[in-house]
Amino acid sequence: MPFEFATATRIYFGVGTLENVGKIAAGLGKKALVVTGKDPSRASTLLDLLRASEVESSVFAVDGEPTIDVAKAGVQAARENECDLVIGFGGGSAIDTGKAIAALVAHDGEPLDYLEVIGRGKPLTNPSLPYIAIPTTAGTGAEVTSNAVLASPEHRVKVSLRSPYMLPRAAIVDPALTYELPPDITARTGMDALTQVLEPFVSNKANPITDGFCREGLFRASRSLRTAYENGSDTAAREDMALASLMGGLALANAKLGAVHGFAGPIGGMFDAPHGAICAILLAPVMRANIQALRVREPQSDAMRRYDEIARILTGDSHVRADDGVAWVSDLTAALNIPPLSSYGVSEADLPDIIEKSASSSSMQGNPIKLTPDEMRSVLEAAL
Repeated sequence: MPFEFATATRIYFGVGTLENVGKIAAGLGKKALVVTGKDPSRASTLLDLLRASEVESSVFAVDGEPTIDVAKAGVQAARENECDLVIGFGGGSAIDTGKAIAALVAHDGEPLDYLEVIGRGKPLTNPSLPYIAIPTTAGTGAEVTSNAVLASPEHRVKVSLRSPYMLPRAAIVDPALTYELPPDITARTGMDALTQVLEPFVSNKANPITDGFCREGLFRASRSLRTAYENGSDTAAREDMALASLMGGLALANAKLGAVHGFAGPIGGMFDAPHGAICAILLAPVMRANIQALRVREPQSDAMRRYDEIARILTGDSHVRADDGVAWVSDLTAALNIPPLSSYGVSEADLPDIIEKSASSSSMQGNPIKLTPDEMRSVLEAAL
């Protein structure tokens, strides 16, 4: 089966690797736009390291998940400050915003010219500004992906800006940056990481290279997510989750995701709900629906064998089957106190709109089997 694999030019992983940022940045530009989360003070060490390497910087803070207007404001900030380099420092929102800014500053026109689904989908034809991605959560894997997810409040949906040009020049994954994450953020970002090593493994675009990342990521997440949630100072668990997140990014960028993320984009665009929390509550219901649909319509599908393998990796038991994997994920979701979709205002009345939008999402196209509208509804009802 033909496939393509692409990732960030260089990946630096390990405790203390943030110390490399000054040297890396100095080789890419003279003035950096540093994109952070809502609390820019967390980037103080980063800014000191840049200063020590004679790289000037200006800060652009992102409060919440990025929108098209936030990306436009970031582009304006980069141009006004004459930045020739962008650094994303934070969770998935900051990393994605930085990627979008680095790409759009090199192009004329509006973001909608280049966005999928709701936009014109024009290809990005120019290289992005050099971009360094530094995650401070263990969840999205956005530091090694070639897309940025932006919300459009007008359309009530989240969509991607996507291009090989958007792959970061460098990804610095320092697990020490996640040590102080509170339990609720550890839980929802960690479940996103788990989802992103599970969905590419059963997707219709899985390949031998991404399979390796998925297997290793599933193993590490299964042994360490609950530990990181219960004891955030466990450095080995934090390292496992940082690796699982990185591997999920490598996998999803080169295979596909599935129905969990197919639903998450529309739901995240319609309601003020964290992406990781949406994925977390949907994961077990989507697994259950996929397994049931495969048994009925495609019992010989390779995805069935893969769901059995997932169950064995998650549980550590060589005798279990696919349904045991669903049960394991359900138990973990409960242990991590993941809230239902209804806690964010989702109701039965919203399901037809969510189903319609989800059916055309890019991630849904990677699901191992096409779910019917009734099957999609059963997933959402289980997550309410």
